[in-house]
Amino acid sequence: MKTQFEHRRQRLLPWSDFLARVARYTLFAIALMAVSLGIGTPGYHILGGLNWIDSFYMTCMILTGMGPVVDMKTDAAKLFSSFYALYSGVAFLSVTGIFLAPIVHRVLHILQVESE
Repeated sequence: MKTQFEHRRQRLLPWSDFLARVARYTLFAIALMAVSLGIGTPGYHILGGLNWIDSFYMTCMILTGMGPVVDMKTDAAKLFSSFYALYSGVAFLSVTGIFLAPIVHRVLHILQVESE
C-alpha cells in the first residue's frame, strides 16, 4: 500500500514536489469551499428570501464562524440556517486541516518527530 506522505525514514521530498503537493491540497480545499458556497448561497437566497449578494455574504460569515448577519423569518429558513451552521463548523475545520496537512507534515518530517 502506497501512502500519500513519505515515511520519516525516507528522504525529505524535493522542494518542487513539495510545492506541487501543497498546490494539490490547496486546490482540493478551494473546491470544498466552493461546494460549501454553492450550498449556502442558493439556500439563503431561496429559503431565506435574501438577494444574491446578501446570501453570499451570509454564507461567508457562517462558513468562517463569524455568525449570522440576518435573522431568518420562516421555519424552513431557520432549519436550513441551523443545519448549514453545523455543516460549516465541520467544513471549516476540515478545509483548514486539508490545507495545512502538507505543511505540518514537512515541518514534522524535518524535525523527525516520532509519535509513540
